[in-house]
Amino acid sequence: MGTFLLTGSCGFIGWKVAELLLRDGHMVVGVDNMNSYYDVRLKRWRLEKLKSFENFTFFKIDIENKEALEVLFSLYEFDGILNLAARAGVSYSIKNPSVYYTTNVIGTLNLLELAVSKGVKRFLLASTSSIYAGCEIPFREDSVVDKPISPYAASKRAAELLCYTYHSIYDMDTIILRYFTVYGPCGRPDMSIFRFIKWVDEGKKVKIYGSGEQSRDFTYVDDVAEGTIKALFRVNGFEIINIGGGKTSTSLNQVLDMIGKMLGKKVEVVNLPSLGWDIKETMADITKAKRLLDWQPRVPFEEGLKRTVSWYVENRDWLREISFTVEGEEDEV
Repeated sequence: MGTFLLTGSCGFIGWKVAELLLRDGHMVVGVDNMNSYYDVRLKRWRLEKLKSFENFTFFKIDIENKEALEVLFSLYEFDGILNLAARAGVSYSIKNPSVYYTTNVIGTLNLLELAVSKGVKRFLLASTSSIYAGCEIPFREDSVVDKPISPYAASKRAAELLCYTYHSIYDMDTIILRYFTVYGPCGRPDMSIFRFIKWVDEGKKVKIYGSGEQSRDFTYVDDVAEGTIKALFRVNGFEIINIGGGKTSTSLNQVLDMIGKMLGKKVEVVNLPSLGWDIKETMADITKAKRLLDWQPRVPFEEGLKRTVSWYVENRDWLREISFTVEGEEDEV
């Protein structure tokens, strides 16, 4: 069994990846700065679930803090690093771009430098479908991604390029996974599905920027975690791999209609002006993931959405106290 450093371990995807590694008997050293971009009580809930595993150890560390990371690397010999820590969210990156640079770029650089100094030969970076702005559908890994339309996308592309550089110089096995819109129980409250469920359940008006016909390649979190684990152990050299639904994209209007029916409640929508940095459609070409990882998503969208709604209903009492907004955002119209 291996020992792995997993940054962003209390984040939505990081939590599920950690859980799978732990169930397989690996030792996971989790790192998260527990920032307040969204309500930290969701991260604490995930952390408590991970603490039930004896082979899990947690440190509250920011990957921007290289000195703290150096202490951590002096305590453990890691078989691999999974860098899932990131400042996420397109809209907030427009308002506060500097923090996206320091976390997503400098933080990744810190981890790469320490991997080299400590002889860690396996590095996995979580990236994003947001970098595919302007590319043809379905998005392929060999698309030219040189026109990011948000600081978030630009910072993730910069992190990808750093990873390639370090692979090239130091012959480090480096895997970049471009995640498509991830959803599921205890997801991020800045993502559409989770906040749609809360707003509809509470009888609030649902805000949609644009017509609602913009669509996403929604991917269930358990499938994403499984693909991540397979990539960690099966890929050698340098590879960029899409982790997405790979079949069709679903519009926000369709999502809302399904949520309303599942909750048995009326949906009231307020359409706001479109955001200039919003990609209108995403869809992954997952041919490479099938070939290299023997992976494809197993949870159909409607089934995943049912699981997500059910989890919300089961945890409604404490979720009512959770803020589903992020910094500088109003809750309802």
